[in-house]
Amino acid sequence: MIPRYARPEAAAVWSAQTRFRIMFEIEAHAADAMAQLGVIPKLVAKAIWERGGEAVFDPDRVDEIERETKHDVIAFLTHVTEIVGPEARFLHQGMTSSDVNDTALAVQLARATDLLLEDVELVLAALKRRAYEHRHTPCIGRSHGIHAEPTTFGLKLAGHYAEFARARERLAMARFEIATCAISGPVGTFASVDPRVEAHVAEKLGLRPEPISSQIIPRDRHAAYFAALAVVASSIERLAVEIRHLQRTEVLEVEEPFDEGQKGSSAMPHKRNPILSENLTGLARLVRAAVVPALEDVALWHERDISHSSVERAIAPDTTVHLDFALRRLASLIERLVVYPQNMARNLDRLGGLVHSQRVLLALTQKGVAREDAYAAVQRNAMKARRGEGAFVDLLEADRDVGTRLSEAELAELFDPARPLEHVDAIFARVFGEA
Repeated sequence: MIPRYARPEAAAVWSAQTRFRIMFEIEAHAADAMAQLGVIPKLVAKAIWERGGEAVFDPDRVDEIERETKHDVIAFLTHVTEIVGPEARFLHQGMTSSDVNDTALAVQLARATDLLLEDVELVLAALKRRAYEHRHTPCIGRSHGIHAEPTTFGLKLAGHYAEFARARERLAMARFEIATCAISGPVGTFASVDPRVEAHVAEKLGLRPEPISSQIIPRDRHAAYFAALAVVASSIERLAVEIRHLQRTEVLEVEEPFDEGQKGSSAMPHKRNPILSENLTGLARLVRAAVVPALEDVALWHERDISHSSVERAIAPDTTVHLDFALRRLASLIERLVVYPQNMARNLDRLGGLVHSQRVLLALTQKGVAREDAYAAVQRNAMKARRGEGAFVDLLEADRDVGTRLSEAELAELFDPARPLEHVDAIFARVFGEA
């Protein structure tokens, strides 16, 4: 986790102090349940909360103990004993390290996802506002990077809005799937801890009991979680790449905000580079990089090994913090994006009406011309226009196979730039659910 790409709110979820606080609460809630079941004295459970409930844990002290014990949970429990006193001997009754580590990780991932869901809402709000602002701003649509047919910039943004609405659903599902609690003891049989303890801890921490755990929470949940984050990251990159293309000098239909005092290049004072979008592309790569390790964590040996542990200690904070940063940056970028409608209009007219070729093709078929013949007639005139041999509409009028079928007025109607965009409002209604 690099501070440069970490918001304090997201980084705090993964701080040692936060993790130790969650681990303590798992142990203390378990002690409460055990006290209710008569496994430990009720006064002990009360003392654990009184002495540890407001404690500030010392990560350096835990590290010091772990250097000797070579065991992270034992080191933590030893430190808790230093805080709580003799009553701490009743902590961790019948539990195993995975009960604490896996449940704590579930809490952290759930909290991190809550931030991501807030971030997506910001992206959606920015996309919706700018989409409506440019609902009827015409621009060229491209396929293979080549001019295709007219669209509007609002439709472009509406498409991304729909994608991030799906991202919101994916994140919500990922949060639901990852938020499970396991307090089932060695190899997950509840041989030394009552299932009611697990149920109590789960309720207190806002989790659901894992239906069956082989000492650990099954890692298919985590693989699905990181895969969901990777898809969201790819959606970020898709929009970032579009902005990068549209900011190219030869296109210049949009541009990232360029603030007072900002410098674009150490060598060339004129430069205004799409650095925010490029940064988002890089962060998306980092988030996606977690997917393969997460998938490989699914197949652990027998009931449990710890080959997944080192992986998750890295990818859990890195992916969630980086995705949080990227979503916030994207929301700000869309909100402040500079749009150049005049350049969009210029690019739309660059090919002199060639973008209406399909409309001419279809009109000829409606006049009784075979599709193959209509295609050939339109294409040969389009190629002439591309070579600079005349205006497309004039060439079509002069072509016997076209001019005898379509009148000058009919051709003019086919070249009306508003006609291809007559269903924009209907699409907006489908995307945003508004008439």
